[in-house]
Amino acid sequence: MNSAQQARYARHIALPQIGAAGQEKLLNARVLIIGMGGLGSPAAIYLATAGVGHLVISDYDRVELSNLQRQILHNHASIGTTKVASAQQHLLSLNPDLRVTALDYQLDEAELAEQTQLADLVLDCSDNFATRFAVNRACVQARTPLVSGAAIRYEGQLAVFKPAHADSPCYQCLYQDTGADGDTCTQIGVFAPLVGVIGCLQAAEALKVLLGVGEDLGGRLLLVDALTQEWRTLRVRKDPKCAVCGQSGV
Repeated sequence: MNSAQQARYARHIALPQIGAAGQEKLLNARVLIIGMGGLGSPAAIYLATAGVGHLVISDYDRVELSNLQRQILHNHASIGTTKVASAQQHLLSLNPDLRVTALDYQLDEAELAEQTQLADLVLDCSDNFATRFAVNRACVQARTPLVSGAAIRYEGQLAVFKPAHADSPCYQCLYQDTGADGDTCTQIGVFAPLVGVIGCLQAAEALKVLLGVGEDLGGRLLLVDALTQEWRTLRVRKDPKCAVCGQSGV
């Protein structure tokens, strides 16, 4: 680290669980973020300011007026631009040392597999089951850690999957891929601060996994009800019959 980086990350370096060695590890890390919306916005902001050296951001949507209620990476002037272009500009304004690779198109299976293989960790900040299942399959194949978040109405959830661990469940151990589309925020709404909470927690879990500190949410599902501020943690076990990570899968 140079002197400017030492000053920028001084509060991290002061933490004994991180220190200079841990901060160097973050600076050398590459993280793939799928979705630059409500979850991806706060997650990307905190990973960028925390010093994760290379963010690969993927989203093929453009900024719309209705996004601005919760997607804090974007502003009114961003309307009509691609979300990744808006996000890239904002993230580099926060941390010009950052490297940002912007992918403004839908990744096909081969490209998703390649990007997942290159990443040290993946954040699923998408808003549909088809993408979540595809990202999960890619992470299991590549044995890349996955931090998965979701939020709808007033309910949020967060989980960490570590496919390099033999006993780790995957996303499909938790939810079966029936091919059906679930409810969306467009249809039934989402509470704006909730996506900020979940996105920030995704960033926190990602940093912990990258650094190897603390106790991450591997094997657990965190559930949040923003109306009552009730937080629950459920144990998630590997399904030996899972089509993705079980004996019949990979």
